[in-house]
Amino acid sequence: MYQAISPYVPVLILILLAVLFGVVTLLIAWLVRPNAPYSEKLSPYECGVEPLQPGKLRMSIRFFVIVLLFLLFDVEAVFMYPWAVMYKPLGWWGFIEMALFVIILFVGYIYAWLKGALEWE
Repeated sequence: MYQAISPYVPVLILILLAVLFGVVTLLIAWLVRPNAPYSEKLSPYECGVEPLQPGKLRMSIRFFVIVLLFLLFDVEAVFMYPWAVMYKPLGWWGFIEMALFVIILFVGYIYAWLKGALEWE
C-alpha cells in the first residue's frame, strides 16, 4: 500500500505548500495593512466624477449574444491555424473536413444575422 502512495507524496507536499503560502501571505497582508477608512476612500471610483447611475445596471441580452458569437468565430479561427500548418499532409480529406467546418459555421452566421442577433440596438 505504501508503494502505491509514495509517488504522490511530493505532489501532495507541493499542493500543501502552495495552499499554505497563499494563506500565510493573505494573513500577513491583513495584519500589516493600514486601516484608515474615510469618506473619499469608501466612495465609488469613477475617474473622479460622481457616478450618475447605480453600479448594478441591467444589461441587454444582446450584449451577451454578441459576445458568444464573437467567441464562436474566434474559436473557428483558432481551429484554422493547425489545419493551415498541416494542410499538405492532410490532403483532400483535410480540405473537405475544414470546408464542412467553415460551411457549418457560415450557416450559423447567416442564421444569427437573419434572426437579428448581430444588431446592437
